[in-house]
Amino acid sequence: MGIGLYDYQIKAIEQMRNGCILCGGVGSGKSRTALGYYFKENGGGIEGDYVPMKKPQDLYIITTARKRDTLEWEGDMGPFLLSSNPEINLYSNKVVVDSWNNISKYKEVKDAFFIFDEQRLVGNGAWVKSFLKISKFNKWILLSATPGDSWSDYIPVFIANGFYKNRTEFTREHVVYSRFSKFPKVDKYINTGRLIRLRNRILVDMDFKRQTIAHHEDVFCTYDISAYKDLMKNRWNPWTNLPIVNAAELCYSLRKVVNSDDSRQTALLELLEDHPKAIIFYNFDYELEILKAIYYGEDVEIAEWNGHKHQEIPRGNKWVYLVQYTSGCEGWNCITTDTIIFYSQNYSYKVVKQAEGRIDRLNSPYRDLYYFHLRSRSGIDLAITKALNQKKKFNEGKFIKW
Repeated sequence: MGIGLYDYQIKAIEQMRNGCILCGGVGSGKSRTALGYYFKENGGGIEGDYVPMKKPQDLYIITTARKRDTLEWEGDMGPFLLSSNPEINLYSNKVVVDSWNNISKYKEVKDAFFIFDEQRLVGNGAWVKSFLKISKFNKWILLSATPGDSWSDYIPVFIANGFYKNRTEFTREHVVYSRFSKFPKVDKYINTGRLIRLRNRILVDMDFKRQTIAHHEDVFCTYDISAYKDLMKNRWNPWTNLPIVNAAELCYSLRKVVNSDDSRQTALLELLEDHPKAIIFYNFDYELEILKAIYYGEDVEIAEWNGHKHQEIPRGNKWVYLVQYTSGCEGWNCITTDTIIFYSQNYSYKVVKQAEGRIDRLNSPYRDLYYFHLRSRSGIDLAITKALNQKKKFNEGKFIKW
């Protein structure tokens, strides 16, 4: 019996190399494809009957805490006869699955193979420093559904591939900072032709044709126009009773006026009448309190995943799963519902696409998937929608012109 990879996964494996980013939409099977590449690089056969590896390297998988704790990678390793449990692992090599929070524990490891799952390499903090040290002495690949919102997101991977010596060299060659900002703020990138060529050298796209059909529907809600206009005109925070000091606070306040409107709750309940099992994504704690205060019905289970609680997905016939974008847009899957409701919009196209992918999986029993986007016709909601439609991240400063 073979490993059971799809043709598009085998094709991707043949294109992969050390230091690449395996880029596939959420639900495309990146984990198994990455393991297939490791398996092949260590002498195993990826087509036909099972052909074992020859003296495989130690394998380290750096992923989200949730994927580690739910043993999701153990399921993907099964067909390869690999396991982090030495009693189950067919081979004598070490297999470690751990979270990004613990990456520094492995910066002294050498001559191993690393799979970095759900790309977290942004900025120049401790995770990036550990990654760069690991990349010097080990083979490695990265997995990502959406590789980067800006060129700066690629800096650590470009450095690890030897394209630049350090962040300073990249900045000198490609970054122009704004002259009018109090803080270092990128105005534009230059010599982008080279950046595109370098990105194309490391990106391996999976040619994945989905079996599911996504249905997106905008559900427009009303909002308090008077309160919204007062905020824009007076720049006064009615919740703190203090002047609004920056663009971020003004945008937060505008969204609070819009997202707290009763019409949004009414729209949500109407959707749940036809879709009794739904994942609901939200941004802020005040939205969570609104969502928890709604009366969904006596027989409706309510669970949540956020910075406060990590509850499992309900299993009944009627339920709502309240998920905060930042905490839960990646690292878990659900094939027991066909519905996601976005109670409010997120600024990041990348985050939204990752959130959508929670129900769009290879093993989903549903052909039709439903995504409902609750939004208003307020200026800020329309501006966020425009940015997302352009596959960009919403910029508060540009919107407010602070």
